[in-house]
Amino acid sequence: MGGDPASGRVEMLRLPPFRYLRPNSVSEAVEALADHPEKSMVIAGGTDLIPNLKRRQFDANVLVGLSHLAELQTISDNGEIAIGAGVSLRNIAAQGPIAKTATALVEAVQQIANPQIQRQGTIGGNLCVDTRCNYYNQTHEWRESIGFCMKREGDICLVAPGSSKCWAVTSSDAAPALIALGASVILVGPNGERSIPVSALYQDDGIDYLTKKPDEILTRILIPKTDGLRSTYRKVRRRGSFDFPVLGVAASLSMDGSKVSAAQLVLGAVHTHPIIVEVASLLEGRTLTDDRLLAVADAAFKAATPLDNTDLMYAWRKKMVRVEVRRAFQELAARGT
Repeated sequence: MGGDPASGRVEMLRLPPFRYLRPNSVSEAVEALADHPEKSMVIAGGTDLIPNLKRRQFDANVLVGLSHLAELQTISDNGEIAIGAGVSLRNIAAQGPIAKTATALVEAVQQIANPQIQRQGTIGGNLCVDTRCNYYNQTHEWRESIGFCMKREGDICLVAPGSSKCWAVTSSDAAPALIALGASVILVGPNGERSIPVSALYQDDGIDYLTKKPDEILTRILIPKTDGLRSTYRKVRRRGSFDFPVLGVAASLSMDGSKVSAAQLVLGAVHTHPIIVEVASLLEGRTLTDDRLLAVADAAFKAATPLDNTDLMYAWRKKMVRVEVRRAFQELAARGT
C-alpha cells in the first residue's frame, strides 16, 4: 500500500498494465520470451513477482504463464530425484522420497514464508527469486524520495556507496540446500537444453544475480541419491513465519564409521549469492570433535559478509553464523547415533 500517512489516506498499490500469454508447452514459452526480448518475464506462482511489479521494481509488459504446464509439475525417482520447476513448495515437503534423500530441501521449503505462500509458490521461483535490500524493496515513491539505488533507476549502491557493484543479498532458502545436496538444474532456451550445477546458477552481482539467460526457462531440478547422506537447513529470521532469511545454513555430511567421508556447507543471505564454505580439509577423514566444529564455524564466520541492508543488525547476524553452523553439524552428527 501507499499514500500519505499524515492525511490518513491510503492507496492500494496497483499492477502496471501487461499482456498475459498462456503457452501450451515450455518450447512455446521460450518462443514467447524470444518474441518479446525487452520486457517479458515468466510467471508461475507469482508470490514474489506480483508484489515487485506493484512496487515497480520490475518493468515487464509481457508475462508468460507457466503454472498450467503439466511438464513442469512432475516429480520422479529413477536413480535421482527429478523435480519440475513448477512443483509447489508444499508438494515438495509432502513427498516421502524427497524427505529421505534431500532432508535439507524439505526443511528449507517448510520454512519459506507461510503455508499459504508455500501452496502457491514454486521451487523454480524460489531458486530464481530476486535479491533483496532495504533500499530496494520499497514502493516507487519511497525509492524516488531517496534518489533510487543502483539496482533500480539509480547509480549508487546506498548500502555501500563506494562500491562499484550492487550488494543486494540472495534471499532463496532452497538454493543453499540444493547446493549442499549437489543438485543441478535444467535450463531450456532457444538453443536447446543445458544442465548446470545449482551453484553455477548464481554470480556475485546483486543486479545480474543469475547466470540463467533472460530467454531461458528453468524446467527441472535434479538431486543425486547418495547412500547415507545426512543434510539439514537452518534459518534465522525475525519471525517464525513469512520473513525472508537473514541467514540460511545448509549442511550435508557422509560418515565412514566414526569419521567424516564428505561434507558440504553453504550459507545464504550473507552475500549477493550463496556462499560455499570450504570444509573438506577441516572435516574429511576426521571425527566430529568440538574442536573440529569450532574450526568449521570459524571458517564460515570469515566467509560471511552481511551488510546493513536487511533485517536485524548485521554484526549480530555475522555472529550467528558461528552459532548456526555449529548447531547444524551437531544435529547431523546426532542423527547417526
